[in-house]
Amino acid sequence: MFQRIAVVVVALLTAACVPSSEETLPSTQVASGPASSQPVTSVPPAGWHAMLVAGDNNSPAFDNGVDTLRDRLGSMGVRDIRLYSGTSSGTTLATSANVLRGLRSVGGEACFVYVTSHGEERGFYLRADRRIFGPDALNSALTEGCGAAPTVVVVSACHSGTFINSETRRPNRIILTAAATDRTSFGCGADDDYTYYDQCFLQQLDGARTWRDVALGTKSCVETLERRLGVRRESRPQMFFGSAVADLHLPGR
Repeated sequence: MFQRIAVVVVALLTAACVPSSEETLPSTQVASGPASSQPVTSVPPAGWHAMLVAGDNNSPAFDNGVDTLRDRLGSMGVRDIRLYSGTSSGTTLATSANVLRGLRSVGGEACFVYVTSHGEERGFYLRADRRIFGPDALNSALTEGCGAAPTVVVVSACHSGTFINSETRRPNRIILTAAATDRTSFGCGADDDYTYYDQCFLQQLDGARTWRDVALGTKSCVETLERRLGVRRESRPQMFFGSAVADLHLPGR
């Protein structure tokens, strides 16, 4: 079990994962092919390609989340894991250009993309070049990089429900978000080890068999944690399961 984060209620607002207003990354237009509607329940661990992004280095919680997740995926047998961070350099620095390039080349029999950062209703924040990465850019890049392959996308940020919309919902995609479009998420303060959503997500990986198990368990965990800490305006994690991946298993499960 990961260490529970003890905070007083007054600190919850300062720990909410909201950036200052910054420039939005322009979307790119990419021709999209039809996604396969054939149900898929399992992909071998070696067939999964993962991309993990910690978008802001002003809190250790984001880097802690992707570092731990990288180790957990590795223990499941996933070998192709790319990590982008605000504390990295060169091609792995979490800039909009590097993240876009990475998404466009994820590949694999199945794609797993996890982003943890601050966010707003326009998208998630990348501090390295002070850009907002929005749903249109993510959708276009995933279409190019993952195509019709089973794709799991997790966005752990305030207002991240904005990434579930009519364009991003595809039969081959699972999309999980830490908050509804009009809600903040919590646990991104300087003293937090993990964001609340990341902490709960990581906890579910031990016993879950399917991504639906992970999603439901994470949502329940976040709700319990927020009640215990006295959060009045809860984050309301969101989820979408495409028809072709409704029962998709975790790697090796």
